[in-house]
Amino acid sequence: MTPTSASTPFDRRKFLHTSAATAVAASSVFSAPLIRGQEKKSGKKYRTALIGSGWWGMNILQVAIEHGQADVVALCDVDTDELEVAADQVEGMTGKMPKMYRDYRELLEKENIEIAIISTPDHWHALQGIACIEAGAHVFVEKPTGHTIQESAAMVKSARAEDRIVQVGMHRRIGPHHVSGMKFLKEGNVGDIGMVRMFAHGGGGKEAPRPNEEVPENLDWDMYCGPAPLRPYAKGIHPGGFRNYLDFANGTLGDWGVHWLDQLLWWSDEKWPKTIYSTGGRPVRGEAILNDKEQTSDAPDHQVATYEFEKFTAVWEHRRFGGNATEKSKVGCYFYGSKGIFHMGWRDGWTFYPTKGETVHQDPQFDHEKDGHNVPPLWVDFIESIESGGKRLPVADVEIGHRATNMSLLGMLSYKLGRSVKWDGENEKIIGDEEGNKLLRRDYRGPWEYPTA
Repeated sequence: MTPTSASTPFDRRKFLHTSAATAVAASSVFSAPLIRGQEKKSGKKYRTALIGSGWWGMNILQVAIEHGQADVVALCDVDTDELEVAADQVEGMTGKMPKMYRDYRELLEKENIEIAIISTPDHWHALQGIACIEAGAHVFVEKPTGHTIQESAAMVKSARAEDRIVQVGMHRRIGPHHVSGMKFLKEGNVGDIGMVRMFAHGGGGKEAPRPNEEVPENLDWDMYCGPAPLRPYAKGIHPGGFRNYLDFANGTLGDWGVHWLDQLLWWSDEKWPKTIYSTGGRPVRGEAILNDKEQTSDAPDHQVATYEFEKFTAVWEHRRFGGNATEKSKVGCYFYGSKGIFHMGWRDGWTFYPTKGETVHQDPQFDHEKDGHNVPPLWVDFIESIESGGKRLPVADVEIGHRATNMSLLGMLSYKLGRSVKWDGENEKIIGDEEGNKLLRRDYRGPWEYPTA
């Protein structure tokens, strides 16, 4: 029977768990056998909490559980439906019911955690990450490391001040074909590289506005918005759609862009660009709408960002229409060099096309997971970094995440300004542009306080 508004939390959890059981069993995320009692014979068990218990957060948490050194003591989510189903799933995997919280601050006060996994909307990453670091936890946080540049910088500062390990969820840093591809590039096999093009394309059309609605009783919408503006609730934002609402994220450039801009920085000896110019808009999805009755998303449906470095030019582009059937892949990047063109793919390895028509070189080896994500080795690297006692940083350390995040945020900053900007990467300031520097941060909605770098 469908639960009514009078259902108790326990009854709702039973209903949701039962109705979700078939889907969970079929899911690649939760199809592993029951692992109760299969603890490692050695290795510390870390008191672990997940903040943001949706699909992706639970994907990371399952990896942590399977690795064997996570004692999952708590989950936190503003959506009690998501939270209760996730708690039941954790109990099914471990034999232990974690405590449930709707406010991460209460969790941090009561649980004395050693590891925090943060998989919330982008506008929460820095604030929650810093709170967890200051509570003494090591942090595995999804990218990007901030919604604005200065809050991302504040998380770097906090991690260093508190001597905590922060691994950012940029799993392409450790994927087999990404590692071998970077070796191929760095050995000079592509020659002198003068241009890099990164992209993520997909289909789509005009976006119809969704009506503003009453907030569902299971959702704490005020807490969901947190430091962001308290906009009206509409289906399509939660769960999963937040990335295309600029109050909460930074569109495709702030999502896919961070991964591929990081590939560029990984290859290059240069840490940041000199100038950035971005343009784009919503000619296909339509004008952004937000009023008392209805709303749409407001991220651009296409965008091009050009980054000028000392020795090369880099271009990011995305379309949420038209697809990309005429090229090898919808997602990836091309490195254009004097000896040929190198394509770093997502699920299809890498390919080198020599200029003089010699044999094409390919490395089609699969990543650790069939969908192109490499969370298991990234988690192992995280734990090994913690246990090194400060002797090494993780492969996707917070500063690496910060630099890649900056690249995406600088593109969005230029897009919002409608002009190019000159970047002082050493001091993280825009040169000679007061209006641009104001966009390095944003005002928080009270009572939330912007972190200081």
